[in-house]
Amino acid sequence: MNRIAASARHDLSDAQWAVIRRSLWTLLQVNDVSPGPGRPWKYSRRQLIDGIRWRIRVGAPWRDVPSEYGSWQRVYGVFRQWQRAGIWARLLITLQAWADAAGLIVWEISVDSTIVRAHQHAGGARRDPQAQIEPPGRPDRPEPSDHALGRSRGGWTTKLHLAGEQGLKILSIVLTAGQRGDSPQFEPVLEAIGVPRLGAGRPRCRPVEVRADKAYSSRANRAYLRKRGIRACIPVKVDQQANRKAKGRHGGRPFAFDPESYKKRNAIERAINQLKQHRALATRYEKLALRYEAVVQVAAINVWLRALQNKP
Repeated sequence: MNRIAASARHDLSDAQWAVIRRSLWTLLQVNDVSPGPGRPWKYSRRQLIDGIRWRIRVGAPWRDVPSEYGSWQRVYGVFRQWQRAGIWARLLITLQAWADAAGLIVWEISVDSTIVRAHQHAGGARRDPQAQIEPPGRPDRPEPSDHALGRSRGGWTTKLHLAGEQGLKILSIVLTAGQRGDSPQFEPVLEAIGVPRLGAGRPRCRPVEVRADKAYSSRANRAYLRKRGIRACIPVKVDQQANRKAKGRHGGRPFAFDPESYKKRNAIERAINQLKQHRALATRYEKLALRYEAVVQVAAINVWLRALQNKP
């Protein structure tokens, strides 16, 4: 009886690999990280990608990646090289574009954040990351000076600010230190949404409605949505209601709120739960914020692949 190795249970299926392969070569050539002349690679790209996905799903050290995926140095080298070249980010955007063309994106967006505890191995990065022999970022995307690590009661933490559509798939990701507030990142996480169109036209970046909890209830956030013509579904804090009533007619009209629509905000909570099934995401082991962001991107790619694998 044929058995599947425990490490291979979640490897790329043929349908998923076909989805990735459609754009991978183009992305690699555009970013100038395609292999040049010389000996062919000892390990296939599919093999190495499965090794990266295995590590992110399990949360093991890179040195413990099973040898069936290739040498751990090569697996980590591809992960690091593609992170610096922006391949993971571009692959995620490409999958979003295909999903949008197939009608798989529901443009009702929910915004929320989640705290991720940093492992002790996540500490010790250089204070000046650009002074490294191989800087982790690019001129247009440098490593943040705080490495998105902040002090909280639980120790070192990172906060993920996410925007997800109603189908439990992530559209944008913003990383900050764990003690940062949610509301100041409302605009950046929405501005990070940009799904290209396969044909002519600008990328789609404006949802029909945005749902968020009371942490995002501010006049600035509501004014931002109103300016962009986006319907807001955000409950008002009790103290804000009291302050408005205390001002009498100068307090203005109460903000519109649809409780039935707000019930659908659970989609972002479920999307976060899907992401945190990847143990290297649920606990941060990477010293650098850009490396950890790539981990989140790979986890999000896995979710999009599951949605696209049955599409032609």
